[in-house]
This record gives sequence, structure tokens and C-alpha cells, in this order.
Amino acid sequence: MDDQMREKGAHIAVMLEELYPETPIPLNHTDTYTLLVAVVLSAQCTDERVNQVTPRLFSMAATPWEMVNLTVEQIQDIIRPCGLSPTKSKAIWGLSKILIEKYKGEVPNTFEDLESLPGVGHKTASVVMSQAFGVPAFPVDTHIHRLALRWGLSEGKSVTRVESDLKSIFPEDQWNKLHLRIIFYGREYCPARQHMISKCPICFLYGLK
Repeated sequence: MDDQMREKGAHIAVMLEELYPETPIPLNHTDTYTLLVAVVLSAQCTDERVNQVTPRLFSMAATPWEMVNLTVEQIQDIIRPCGLSPTKSKAIWGLSKILIEKYKGEVPNTFEDLESLPGVGHKTASVVMSQAFGVPAFPVDTHIHRLALRWGLSEGKSVTRVESDLKSIFPEDQWNKLHLRIIFYGREYCPARQHMISKCPICFLYGLK
């Protein structure tokens, strides 16, 4: 990645920090386990919808032991509004069982172990590693993928390529906060549809569409 691209990235990072000095985790949770479940639920679903569903789920099952005491069908009924409920309910029940049997009920703190759990891909593992354990990671969701291409920070068609490009542009100690700031910015200023350049500071500055 050339110096010009890094300079552009550094300027964008400063603007994002000014707009979002605080980076609260968008998914409501009480510990690492409930964060993991919430992130699994967030696949192809908005954080807002997940936050509407998880209070009921966690009131019944906020630990792996409580979760496996529910049936997959009970979990599915609760999480139905999040979409993909048949797959997600099996994954949540299955990963809870594995956490009990293999990790004494604790969520593991390595990418390899997390990605071995049902329903946990690299993006989900990256969110948990960054937000629960403070390990530098750059989870790429639809907002980040869209903005990275729109801002010319990557030409990657795949999430893997975009993640690699962004990691090469931004210093590692910025990754955890920066990925949240880009998400916040995408939602507030730079949506996929009805994007208004005059109200989008970064795109306006760089003359982007």
C-alpha cells in the first residue's frame, strides 16, 4: 500500500475520531458469552433487531448451561425476527454445548478455537476477539466493505481482500475502534441508498459519489 493511500487513510481516521470519540459496542450484552451469541444473531440482521430479541433470550438463557437446557425449537421461536432462525438456533445450541464440554463454559480467546464453533466464521470471531478480548482485529461487515470501496481504500471483491487492504493502511492499534467508527459513519452519513454527498463529510471532501 503506497504512502498516498496511508495518508488518505490517516486523514479519514482523524475525521472519524472527531465524529465518534466514543466507540460503544452496538450489540447489547453482559459478558463474552452473550456477546458471542449476539454476534451470531447479527448475521444478515441489523444490530437494532438483535437488541430487540436478545433481552427475552438472555432472560431465559444467559449462560451456556441455561442455553442447552432450552430446545433448539425454543431458541428458534425466540430469535425468529433475526432471520435464518433454523440455522442460528442450531448454531447457538451447538456452540453452547461445545463451550461446556471443551472450554468449561468459557468463550475461547483464539481465532482458531472461535472459528471452530458452529455458526462462528472469521468475521464473528474477529468481533469477539476485538471487543471482548482487546485483540487487534478488523471485522469487515457490509458497511465497511461498501465504504472501503467507495473511499478508494480497497478494490477488493472479497471480505478477505478488503480486510487485508484496511489492515495495511491503518495502524494496528487503531483497528478495534476504527472498524466501529466506520460502521457508525456508514449508518449515519454514508448509506448504500439515498446517499447525499452534501451531507457526507468524507465523500464530500474527496469528491466521491
